[in-house]
Amino acid sequence: MLWPGRIVNISSLLGRVVYAAHSSYCSSKFGVEAFSDCLRYEIHLLGVKVSVAEPSNYIAATSICSPKRAQVIANKMWDELPEVVRKDYGKKCFDEKIAVVETNLIAGSTDTSPVINAVIHALTAANPSIRYYSMDYYSWLQMQIIPHLPGAISDRLYRHYSVLGT
Repeated sequence: MLWPGRIVNISSLLGRVVYAAHSSYCSSKFGVEAFSDCLRYEIHLLGVKVSVAEPSNYIAATSICSPKRAQVIANKMWDELPEVVRKDYGKKCFDEKIAVVETNLIAGSTDTSPVINAVIHALTAANPSIRYYSMDYYSWLQMQIIPHLPGAISDRLYRHYSVLGT
């Protein structure tokens, strides 16, 4: 017997583009994207519709982490690094990366209603979208363009212009 239904997975903008210093997060979100796409192809004949919500930065709306907590974690990380690694990177480089993390923690939207509305639509619409983008126009444009650029060009944008990520 076929059981129609819905599956809605939550991914991220970072499941489509990458930011420096976000390797584990990006990897997990790219995995959610691939899993969702494969699942959608595999179970469509069963009447199950698979959607993915792809919000951008909403961490400021949660209590997952705060700049103060990030600093505590960073201090612990620095203290536990082998001396050779500390020497190679230096405290200044480390502190600059932590400052970027702290900025990202407060820079996101505090209004989660676009994400909630996307999930509700994915669950209740007669014909849900495959992907729901809860992000500002700049993030959406970045997601549409960057993955299609040659690697040398996107790398240059990341490294030289700080247009993307950190």
